[in-house]
Amino acid sequence: MRSTGRALKDPSFRRSAALFRAFLREQHDPDHCYALLARDAADQVQRYVPLEGRVVVDVGGGSGHFTEEFRRRGAHSYLFESDTRELTSHGRKPPGGAVVADGYLLPLADGAADVCFSSNVLEHVADPQTFLSEMVRVTRPGGLIYVAFTNWYSPWGGHEWAPWHYLGADRARRRYERRTGRPAKHTLGENLFPIHVGTTLRAVRARSDVSVVSARARYWPLLPALAPKVPVLREFTTWNLLLILRRCP
Repeated sequence: MRSTGRALKDPSFRRSAALFRAFLREQHDPDHCYALLARDAADQVQRYVPLEGRVVVDVGGGSGHFTEEFRRRGAHSYLFESDTRELTSHGRKPPGGAVVADGYLLPLADGAADVCFSSNVLEHVADPQTFLSEMVRVTRPGGLIYVAFTNWYSPWGGHEWAPWHYLGADRARRRYERRTGRPAKHTLGENLFPIHVGTTLRAVRARSDVSVVSARARYWPLLPALAPKVPVLREFTTWNLLLILRRCP
């Protein structure tokens, strides 16, 4: 069964503008935001592998927008989420078969997935390399690993208290709480961790169990592969790094 959403050309200014507008409305209309992001991510995956009949493991997919989109495209998709609050966030019911599980230790056999997928999770784990190793473990040889994350020096690296994280995480968090009158969702060192483009690329390229198919700025409208190639500048300009990896035989 195919998605009914209209695909946006990637990369394009129209796509980037649509995603950015949806992001700005995320607090008021999260379903629209995450449904659009899920369609976009599924389109990206389908560039490399047909989804019909494939097993897709969605690690840290929150309330299940990505899992549901993969299922609409005919995949056997399964959600693994460690935070029970995220499973029911935005008043949604999680997709059937969702599993409460730690991304460091997935209850899956080696090579169980054709595609292992993770969107905007890596910046929320203290040990991203171990998290990635678990994603690789559950992916079959020749299978695809999709991982995207917001790097710390991105303008959105501080999440809800960005861009004031450039002046210090504690100061940014306190400013957010003063201005909104509510506690911030994220605390540095607890559920948000600095992660960087350069160190992540070097670590991934040094692995012998994966090959890098693509490393690109996820939302750029032009030349998305360019931003991650420029040392220092890439930490500010990439915004969100998308890695497409292939599990080695």
